[in-house]
Amino acid sequence: MKHLSIVGLDIAKNVFQVQRTDFSGQVLETKRLRRSGLVAYFAALPRSLVALEACASAHHWARSFVALGHDVRLIAPLHVKPYVGRQKNDAADAAAIAEAVMRPRMRFVPIKSEAQQSALMLHRVRELLFKQQTMLINALRGHLGELGLVSAKGRDGAARLIALVEAEQEAGAVDGLARRALLPLVRQLQSLRQEIGVLEREIQHWHRNCKTSQLLESIPGIGILNATALAASLGDGSAFQSGRQLAAWLGLVPRQHSTGGKTRLGKITKQGDGYLRRLLVLGATSALKHYSENSRRCGPGPYPWAGELLAKKSYRLTSVALANKMARIVWAVLSSGQPYQANYQKPALR
Repeated sequence: MKHLSIVGLDIAKNVFQVQRTDFSGQVLETKRLRRSGLVAYFAALPRSLVALEACASAHHWARSFVALGHDVRLIAPLHVKPYVGRQKNDAADAAAIAEAVMRPRMRFVPIKSEAQQSALMLHRVRELLFKQQTMLINALRGHLGELGLVSAKGRDGAARLIALVEAEQEAGAVDGLARRALLPLVRQLQSLRQEIGVLEREIQHWHRNCKTSQLLESIPGIGILNATALAASLGDGSAFQSGRQLAAWLGLVPRQHSTGGKTRLGKITKQGDGYLRRLLVLGATSALKHYSENSRRCGPGPYPWAGELLAKKSYRLTSVALANKMARIVWAVLSSGQPYQANYQKPALR
């Protein structure tokens, strides 16, 4: 597709900086725009290659520019930073974006649709409410601990403390003043649990209407929560050339510090989306329970090598290794459009 120019756009809330260049790097135009005039500017511009950082509101603007006929590229801010000069300002950022998009080895972020972003909002809000729930439970434990009332960890222990606060004053239980002080925490906890349940039902509804999410659920260790988050974040997986590249993007590959022909591998990089990485590790941990609890009764399971590794390595190391493998399978399923096949064999080359 032919482009007449390259546009580096530094986005913000109200003030946007544009630098337009040709394909030799010659600056054609430098312009500052207000939010109200941004769409009109790109509507009057001939078909161009538009680049912007993948930050807040970037996907919205990318969809808007694509609708106007432009070719849009989203670049992770980490990949733009090396091209910024000594002084950081809006003009320098726009120039760096325009230069970065021309690099042949540059990797781009796929543009998300509104449906994908909405599905991810369900996950983000659910995650936020879970954090608030944990904060309230910890506060409840701390206050009741001052009265000598403690309980076990987990849901059962928290339920016991809530029952103590809700119960009428009895001998040895929470006194009236403390009970009145802690009841607001209990009411907030109950409200949060109801809201979390509503969000989880919405996630399940989205999963039932998303073929990509249903394909991913066929992978052992990938449940509805993992499948919907991966489908909303990765789309069809075309942004990655291999399963290893997806695993690296999720931070599930060892960090390298190699030189002089000597390979040195460390711990995993933990780069990329921490939420997706955590879901994959939790899914792998759940799958590993098969080997520790049911291996004798149910056989080796879908990942027999993980059971063998678990006999030699720690539980966490094995779960991370399995999460890496699951990420590669996710890419294979997305690329092929076929559900997971346990006994799949790659066709021999002729």
